[in-house]
Amino acid sequence: MSIVVSDVITESEPTTDRPGWIRGVLRSKKVAAGLVIVVFFVLLGLIGPFFVGNPSAGSPDNLAPPSLSHLLGTTQTGQDVFAQLVIGTRVSLAVGLISALLATLIAVAIGLSSALLGGLWDELLSMFTNVFLVIPALPLVIVLAGYLHGAGTLAVALVISLTGWSWTARILRAQTLSLRQRDYILAARAAGESTPRIIAFEILPNEVPLIAAQFLITVLYAILTQAGLAFLGVGSVTTWSWGTMLYWAENAEALSLGAWWWFVPPGLALALLGTGLALLNFGIDEYANPRLRESGLTPRAERRVNRRLLARRGSTS
Repeated sequence: MSIVVSDVITESEPTTDRPGWIRGVLRSKKVAAGLVIVVFFVLLGLIGPFFVGNPSAGSPDNLAPPSLSHLLGTTQTGQDVFAQLVIGTRVSLAVGLISALLATLIAVAIGLSSALLGGLWDELLSMFTNVFLVIPALPLVIVLAGYLHGAGTLAVALVISLTGWSWTARILRAQTLSLRQRDYILAARAAGESTPRIIAFEILPNEVPLIAAQFLITVLYAILTQAGLAFLGVGSVTTWSWGTMLYWAENAEALSLGAWWWFVPPGLALALLGTGLALLNFGIDEYANPRLRESGLTPRAERRVNRRLLARRGSTS
């Protein structure tokens, strides 16, 4: 049995057969499909606004169905739904990315500091994290955003980020507690390296896939939360986003009027973007989690290992 184990280790570690984690992630079909969806919406939000008109401008065509002149139809006041969708894509993505970036930075700072400092600092930071974990996120966001009624995109992103960091911080703390007992961390401490250097050069590089996966989850959470706030009328209802489109469609009773083209596009965009982000997250998680990840070998190398194992077992039987 020991011969077989050593043979597996020898054959499974050549650098030519095992790609870096980025190349390994990009080989996943889930990641490829998710990237296509996410890149489509990113390009739509970045480039699309240059090719559409004013989404608030009215026209004589009231509640017109999709046509060549209005690709997604018009609203009750003649506003172009396609223009609203394109402009709303930029706003929704901006809120999601800003919120996720701020929340991830807070989570990394608190999660890693809590695990590495230990003692009283760990107790205080863990208690602080637990407070945000047990507070219902959506009611808290509604209350905070209510005080900023009419606030812009940045204010809403700040409010969402303040409620979206705690779960990531808890996960990073648990992962860091496991990593700090590894030999290379203990060796770095014995060599007199400072805590910030250990975090920057020893801990963070090993947690990049986990942080990336949690970042994607936070982006999705932020986009859906912003859409929910806008749909409820919390925040500015004059800034076009997917949630704002649903808010005005609901107020104008678009469903009762049969104007499906008013509310289906933003709802479908939320579902598609959520699917893309979820696929990216699943792909990264499969690579980062050894229990979900495959061997990491190319098919040719895996077949070679299997042949050697079968030959070895045949010779020892």
